[in-house]
Amino acid sequence: MEEPAPLTPPPTRAGVPDLLAGISVALILIPQSMAYAELAGLPPHIGLFASTLPLIAAALCASSPYLQTGPVAMTSLLTLGALTGLAQPESADYVALAALLALVVGVTRLLLGVLRLGLVTYLMTDPVVTGFTSAAAILIMCSQLPKALGVSAPDGGVLWRAGWSLGHPGDWGLQAILLAAVTLALLLRGRRIHRFFPGALVAVVGGIVYAEATGYGGPVVGEVPTGLPTLAFDLPWEQVGSVVVAGVVIALVGFAEAASISRVFAAEDRQTWSADREFISQGLANVAAAVVGGFPVGGSFSRSSLNRLADARTRWSGLVTGVVVLAFLPFANMLETLPRAVLGGVVIAAVLGLVKPRKLLGLARASTGDGVVALGTFVATLALAPHVDRAVLIGIVLALAVRARRQRVAADRSG
Repeated sequence: MEEPAPLTPPPTRAGVPDLLAGISVALILIPQSMAYAELAGLPPHIGLFASTLPLIAAALCASSPYLQTGPVAMTSLLTLGALTGLAQPESADYVALAALLALVVGVTRLLLGVLRLGLVTYLMTDPVVTGFTSAAAILIMCSQLPKALGVSAPDGGVLWRAGWSLGHPGDWGLQAILLAAVTLALLLRGRRIHRFFPGALVAVVGGIVYAEATGYGGPVVGEVPTGLPTLAFDLPWEQVGSVVVAGVVIALVGFAEAASISRVFAAEDRQTWSADREFISQGLANVAAAVVGGFPVGGSFSRSSLNRLADARTRWSGLVTGVVVLAFLPFANMLETLPRAVLGGVVIAAVLGLVKPRKLLGLARASTGDGVVALGTFVATLALAPHVDRAVLIGIVLALAVRARRQRVAADRSG
């Protein structure tokens, strides 16, 4: 039997493929980052800020040559849940709290990496992750439904606002529905045209052209500040106690995606990978996000996959992506007439594949304990929205309880 090839460290010398891959990812990240900022309850331009220095910082220590850092859907939803009730979304206080939360996430990940506690990620067992991501994806899509339908839903919970929007077809905006539908089609089917088809970029440019040509009267992005972000640590330090628990949860939950991406790609390429180094790189990224007035960031599966598909060779492709977004900031006001329905479509397309009912049922059929953990986390996430960080804690407790019961049963049988 032939021995498997030994693991080798990823290359570190950048080249033209990294440059092209980094630019390709940046074209997708610009509209995604704005959409995820809105999902987190922040002004869209904050997403652009969180896609600059954090990516450059992450590239300095990243273990994976493919991992692309920046705003991601799950972390954005967790940010919204953590800050709901502490300040009014999109207000100056809310923006400052988001930066403080990013700092807590960053420091937590740095400590876990420096202390070589990467194994703590195994608290996020597969049933917990599956239950949480499926429910969170449903919540994220529901949160974007009013935008996609072009309605202004009254204040309320995410599920309630989505139900209200569906129940008032007379208020639907046909133009918004058209824009959201075209965006979904471009993102979900665009790769059939070509594997590098920039669906998000085409949707954004097309949305802006459509809005300008037709005098679109629906909600648009609005004013987008131009220029580079201000570097500062002027944060509401007195509120640390209000966000520290949520920050630790986000540090663990958000890292699960980054760890999964890096581990899978490293195994396929027979390359070494270090959870501790990835914790450090993701920690640096979040500290940088706090410095530029951003919000918590993490590893993106879709953008990392594109980065690998575009033939990236080293971690420096992520640095290229951050530099490209940074260079775009002086021209960001060109996005002011972008319909928000397009951003809603971008988010829905990004999370649609994360709802996995078959896997949930499969876990329940394979093991009663795993089913309890997965379905319990799923229900808790929906029930506790927007405070989904609490649902993760419930899932972890359930997983630990199931594991303790299994050990007790095994001990009784052996005894």
